[in-house]
Amino acid sequence: MHEPTRTSTPQPGRYGDPVYHPTTIQQPQMWPAELPPGVEMVTLPNGFRTLAYTQPGTPAPVPAAAGQPIPAWAKTAALLAPTLGGGIAAAGFGISYAAPGVLAMAHALWAAVALIAAGALAPLLLRTTHGRTGHGTAPVQHVTQNITAAGMFGRATGTGTLNNR
Repeated sequence: MHEPTRTSTPQPGRYGDPVYHPTTIQQPQMWPAELPPGVEMVTLPNGFRTLAYTQPGTPAPVPAAAGQPIPAWAKTAALLAPTLGGGIAAAGFGISYAAPGVLAMAHALWAAVALIAAGALAPLLLRTTHGRTGHGTAPVQHVTQNITAAGMFGRATGTGTLNNR
């Protein structure tokens, strides 16, 4: 079995082992330029100076990038949007006021259609009603025609008579 040798000078121990320092501490010197970002030399309450991580400071605000100019079509659309909305609102308002007049005109149109239909049908109705009652009837004409043709492609001849009653 192998026994570790003990020396009078302290050997570097494992992580977590107590560290024994001589009465005078010889710290290595490090230039401030060699310190990585976020590490500073601090003095502890017992007087020791050591390196420590510090809280990162608030980063400097990044200057806002200069905005790009607004395209002309976007400006035009932005200016036309309220105009278009106002036009639609005005049209709706006008239609709401015009609705009773439109309904009245529709009724008048139907009355005109009925008047035209009555004017077109009145002579036919009057002629048939006068013929039935016997007052002031016009003479009736009867047409009689006799048409003859010889063969399928023959010339047609005909005679006709008008009879007045």
